[in-house]
Amino acid sequence: MVLARHAGEVYLWRSGIRHPTPHSQTAVRNDLMTYDKQALVDLLEKEALQRGEFTLASGKKASYYLDCRNVTLHPQGTGLIAAGMLAAIQQTAPLPAAVGGMAIGADPITAAIVTVAGQQELPLKGFMVRKEPKGHGTGRQVEGPVEPGQEVVIVEDVITSGGSALKAVDAAEAFGLKVREVIGIIDRLAGGEAAFAQRGLKLKTLTTIRDFGIEPE
Repeated sequence: MVLARHAGEVYLWRSGIRHPTPHSQTAVRNDLMTYDKQALVDLLEKEALQRGEFTLASGKKASYYLDCRNVTLHPQGTGLIAAGMLAAIQQTAPLPAAVGGMAIGADPITAAIVTVAGQQELPLKGFMVRKEPKGHGTGRQVEGPVEPGQEVVIVEDVITSGGSALKAVDAAEAFGLKVREVIGIIDRLAGGEAAFAQRGLKLKTLTTIRDFGIEPE
């Protein structure tokens, strides 16, 4: 089944036959963007969660590993994450000017959210935070259509201690942006929420490790 648009009408393609849909364009858009938490949990369990013995970047040992890139770059995962994060962003009014995070992990998340926002005709832009300032051209660390003084939301895939997202917060604030909150895909419940609270930032996540029957280690 494929949706297509021609001469202002929305069509449903089945087996090569074009059928005008009885729904309006808006109804189709909203249906496509419905967030299903359980579907995201199931996809994370299947594609991102590995159980075993792992050494984390911090040097600590863990009984599981999460590779959310397998979901942020997944054809169903990207839509679920975007829909969930956009809904979380809209819980607080007004809508921020932009959403973004630390490259490269946050890049597909940002792109997905901006795409869904555009389909819903929401004026939400995206930006990227380089790990280091660019060594040529403008020398910027924050890239994208944002300007100092604008309110933004930082996005991240996995929240552990919050270190990566906090670096994105630092860079965004150094650029002159006002960070409203941080939104992640999954919280490992390892101190990230407290770290953000110390900076006066609220952390929202679509899931936590408890959704997978895992307790903090």
